[in-house]
Amino acid sequence: MMIHRLFAAGAVALAFSAQPGMASAEQKPLWEFGLGVGGVSFPAYPGSDEQRNYAVPVPYVVYRGEIIKADRNGVQARLFDTDRVESYLSLSASPPVNSSSNGARSGMPDLKPMVEFGPALEVHLWQSAEQRMQLDFRMPLRTAFTVQTHPHQVGWVLAPVLNLDIGNVSGLPGWKLGMQTGPVFADRQYNQTFYGVDSVYANAARPAYAAHGGYSGSQFTLGLSKRFPNLWFGAFARYDNLSGAVFADSPLMRRKQTVSFGFGIAWILGQSSRMVDRHE
Repeated sequence: MMIHRLFAAGAVALAFSAQPGMASAEQKPLWEFGLGVGGVSFPAYPGSDEQRNYAVPVPYVVYRGEIIKADRNGVQARLFDTDRVESYLSLSASPPVNSSSNGARSGMPDLKPMVEFGPALEVHLWQSAEQRMQLDFRMPLRTAFTVQTHPHQVGWVLAPVLNLDIGNVSGLPGWKLGMQTGPVFADRQYNQTFYGVDSVYANAARPAYAAHGGYSGSQFTLGLSKRFPNLWFGAFARYDNLSGAVFADSPLMRRKQTVSFGFGIAWILGQSSRMVDRHE
């Protein structure tokens, strides 16, 4: 649902990249590790009219195991894998929001940092004859928990997307472009966490509001990346459209369209001497 998720995925590898998604196998190191810096800009929360800009560390971690792998989708435990369908467990995270520095949420409790995890299904729909482009359908279903002394669940999110990966963009070797778009659905508890206003926090400008579950907007994301011999570069841009969302009339909704973007560069510090065949 949030650009925060895309940023959080960057903590484990190709945060701002387009997944290669090519089918031809080639030898790659079992693991790679690097570290770098980047910058991101995104709304304080989806629908906020306040943008947040951060300089951030960019870890680059890739692990190409048979069961466990870490890449642009985060840390994954593969449940099954066929030529057409993959299923895996995925992880994500969201940073906190300080309500005292947010006009719409002033006087309300802060939004706690969250971790999300759950199963994801990926179906390979089409691949070009030269194996330069691939279209996939991905459907992650995650539950979210707050990160605090006594964590508690804050709901479920379903975010199916169509994802198109293109290798060697515009004939430039090594440059990869990824595009994905799809709707987002969240349950009542999740939406209440971000858009609900309890009566104790209501005022003349911010009436009490109870959020509902259901359609929670749509997203379109672009990612561009290249792996050089000793470093990796990537950038992303994301458009969120919350028009028609079930919480569109919340007093905490200040904008129905938002844009997020970021970039990162990481230097490769080490890699495994063991090579494995991978379809990437």
